[in-house]
Amino acid sequence: MAKVKGALRLSACDARATALGLRAGMSLADARALHPALAVVEADPQGDAAMLARLADWGRRWTPLVATLPPDGIVLDVTGSAHLFGGEAAMRADAVARLAALGFAARAAIAGTPEAAATLARAADGAIVATGEETRALAPLPVAALGVAAEIADGLAKVGLRRIEDLALRPRAPFAARFGTDLVARLDAALGRTRSSIGARLEAPPYVAERRFFEPILTPEDVSRTLHRLTEELCAMLETHGEGALGLELALFRVDGAVRRIRVGASRPTREPARMALLFREKLAGERDELDIGWGFDVVRLSALSARRLDEAARRLDGEVAGEDLARLVDALGARLGTDRVRRIAPCDSHWPEDAAASIRPGASGSSSAGAPDAASGPDAAWPQPLPDAAADRPIRLFAHPEPIEAVATVPDGPPLRFRWRRVLHETAAFEGPERIAPAWWDEDRLTRDYFRTEDRSGRRFWIFREGLYGRETQAPRWYVHGLFG
Repeated sequence: MAKVKGALRLSACDARATALGLRAGMSLADARALHPALAVVEADPQGDAAMLARLADWGRRWTPLVATLPPDGIVLDVTGSAHLFGGEAAMRADAVARLAALGFAARAAIAGTPEAAATLARAADGAIVATGEETRALAPLPVAALGVAAEIADGLAKVGLRRIEDLALRPRAPFAARFGTDLVARLDAALGRTRSSIGARLEAPPYVAERRFFEPILTPEDVSRTLHRLTEELCAMLETHGEGALGLELALFRVDGAVRRIRVGASRPTREPARMALLFREKLAGERDELDIGWGFDVVRLSALSARRLDEAARRLDGEVAGEDLARLVDALGARLGTDRVRRIAPCDSHWPEDAAASIRPGASGSSSAGAPDAASGPDAAWPQPLPDAAADRPIRLFAHPEPIEAVATVPDGPPLRFRWRRVLHETAAFEGPERIAPAWWDEDRLTRDYFRTEDRSGRRFWIFREGLYGRETQAPRWYVHGLFG
């Protein structure tokens, strides 16, 4: 039950309640008047939506293109896949039987458009209609089968329009003016006059290899052997098209409806079966997760979620490709720890020290954090080289954020004579600079910086800057420590 406009109403009925004459939309008071011992539970729309999403994912055992049809339906685009299951009738019967085994009472139909199939499922369970025959098949069905609101169906019935054929041959404008455009849109879509996609939950992967088992597999060793065969098939497909996989997904469909999905990524395109299998082993080892096989898996599917051109690389005398050892290490660490936790530092095209480098994923062109520029030239960009025999003018490691200090200078534009940092006073013994870094003309939020390489009397060296030009940008420049030498 659920509260609708302040009144408690039945939101759904099981088979026994329907046989007793109850129906969805009936007020709870009327239902209890007919059957005082009626057992009701509060509706859980969020739980229903989650369950519908899980069923949609489970439905991908027949096709990768599956969408939810709230509140109680799923849509499968079986174009080009029905013959793999013995035809449309056999596929429909298989789906209904499997849903029944899971405890769901299902109505199913097949048609040329998703709207026509949904309409047939509501009023003509089991119908299979060829593309172009929607008008003939839907004509005798009640208007309510279109899925319109109950008040619209009742309003049409009051004026004698009870079947879809009563609407199909009449002008659209009066219906749209009185009952809204949704009625007209549903009618045209169901009759095939307008085309619409199903809005699949997940995009169909470019490469897929799968195994179906008459008897479900029940051991991790069986899963491992199946995975090995699937990687060989997938790599053969990739080699035919001259591509390598970057993202991979292993989907394990359990006979009780549960679906386990394991995703891994590679830093470089790959079509090596052993490397793919290693990624999945490391993924499971990193999660310390044993496969919950339950009653067994009857479908195992390996998909390449993304792929990229992979040209044959020159091999060394030992048969290996330069850089492959590092790529394997990066992939293994990414699978075990998570790809977002394996990073590398790349140079960026910026004069600002904190923006001169970015933390990116290995193999990605990448970008730095918000507000920072993109990496200079992709994953292989070179770091700027210092002049020969030149001393390091910047610290190797900077603070995450410049730390403010209290500094005393002889003149506003001069170096600090002394400064206090973290409650400790430092006397300047020597300095070099300034190195001036000015903001771009479009960057109005930043001030000019003058950097000094400063050494105190104890021999400790600091990288200090003054922010703001005195008299031009600010009347009170501020001082910061940005890093340490040595």
